[in-house]
Parts: sequence; structure tokens; C-alpha cells
Amino acid sequence: MNSSKESIKHKLHTIIQEADTPLGKAFDIILLIAILLSVIIVMLDSVASISQKFSQIFFMLEWTFTIFFTIEYFLRIYITKNPFKNYIFSFYGIIDFLAVLPTYLSIFVTGSHFMMVIRIFRLIRVFRILKLGRYVGASQVLRDSLINSRHKITVFLEIVLTIVVLMGSIMYIVEGPENGFSSIPRGIYWAIVTLTTVGYGDIAPTTVIGQFLASIIMIMGYAIIAVPTGIVSSEMIKSENKKKVHLNTQVCENCHCDKHEDGARFCKICGTALYGPDEEKNL
Repeated sequence: MNSSKESIKHKLHTIIQEADTPLGKAFDIILLIAILLSVIIVMLDSVASISQKFSQIFFMLEWTFTIFFTIEYFLRIYITKNPFKNYIFSFYGIIDFLAVLPTYLSIFVTGSHFMMVIRIFRLIRVFRILKLGRYVGASQVLRDSLINSRHKITVFLEIVLTIVVLMGSIMYIVEGPENGFSSIPRGIYWAIVTLTTVGYGDIAPTTVIGQFLASIIMIMGYAIIAVPTGIVSSEMIKSENKKKVHLNTQVCENCHCDKHEDGARFCKICGTALYGPDEEKNL
């Protein structure tokens, strides 16, 4: 009985977690379509004219998607060893929970006085779009690149912060309240808008010195925009090169690690045995 249960759990793990099997690919495609459709329905439901016409259809579809995501959520808990540690409180575990929570909460929160609360709950359903990250391979490379470049980006942001505070303070002195620079924070706001090349135009320098300083900030803006792009791009190239080493995409049933060297038989994180997509457990 226990062997049969473990075999079912292993097969479910292969379907849900392994993207390189036919059933795994089919499951991922169905889930992607469901996520996109559910988010589209949330957006259409926010348009009053459309919502009034198709409110019943939206209601039925929303419950259909909610039940589907609920089943998926509990299946992931079922196939995960130590689910509280490895799934429920993980990033994707929380996102999966938020994907189903609002619809169930709307059952208990009723009455005209709570309509605003219900709207907030319904808005949380948009978080389902974050579930897409699990199925986009490039998202992992981007995530690793951002994490690896966080120290460089932090230093870059400190430099930018220093520039805008300094320039905002100088502009407050040069232009003064009569030209819209009523305070140093107001001057910093202008410096941020100018440095990022947004240029709302709600505040503009009128003196010769102020316009000269503004020109310098505008020119600096083009150079500053390119810096974080270069930092992240460099880390992405490094991540791609590292990724080529990890040819085994087998997902560990215990900790869900999917970075293993080619031919690895055991998870490098927790030591759990790895099984190929067509390989059954020797029970």
C-alpha cells in the first residue's frame, strides 16, 4: 500500500515538476493558459461595461480557475517532502496561495459596507501573473543576475542619490521659491525627474546658472541609465555560461533544486536520489 502511494507521488512529481517529459510539458502549457486567462478575466471584470454584460460568465470562470489552482496547490504540497519548509512558505508557495485566497474570502466578506474590501481581495488575483516566472527559464537567469549584481547596483544607487541630493540643494539655492524650487526636497524631486530623463516639466529653471546645471544633469542622465544595464548584462552572460555546466534539469523531489551536473544521481543540496523522467523508483 505504501509502495503504491509512493509510486503515485513520484508520478505526480514527474508531471508537475519535470518540464522535460510529455505529461510535464502538457501540464505546464495548461497551467500557463489558465494563468493568462484568469488574469485577463480579472482585467476585463474591472471594466464596468464588460462586467455588467458578462458578470455571470466571469463568475463561473473565476471559480473554475480557482478550483483548478487549488487542486494544483494541494498537489504541490502532497508531492513535496517537508512542505512547510520547501514549499508553503517559499516565494512560489505564497504566490500560489494568494492566487486562490481572494475568491474564497469573497464568500465570507459580504454586504455593501465591505465592497471596497472585496475589491482589494479581487485585485490580489492579479498576483497569479507571478506564477508565470516558474515556467519561464530565462526568469531564473535574470533573477540570478540581479542577485549577483546587487552590490554593484547598491553602490550605483548611492552615487545617484548623492548626485540628486547635491544638485537638488544647489538648485534650491540658485532658483529659489519664486521659480518653483520651494524646498530642498522639491529640488531633489526635480533632479530625479531630470536625471532619469523623464522631464515632467512641472518645475523648470529660469536663471542662466540653473539652466546650465540642468543641462549637465540631462547629459549625465544618458550615461547613468546605461550603467545598471551594463552591470546586469554582464552578470547575465556569466549566469548563462554557468548554466551550460548544469545540463541535468532533473528536479529534486525533496528541495526542488534543479541545478545538477550532467549525470548526477543525487541532489547536491540535500542528497536525495535523483530519478530520470522515465525511471521509476526501485520500491
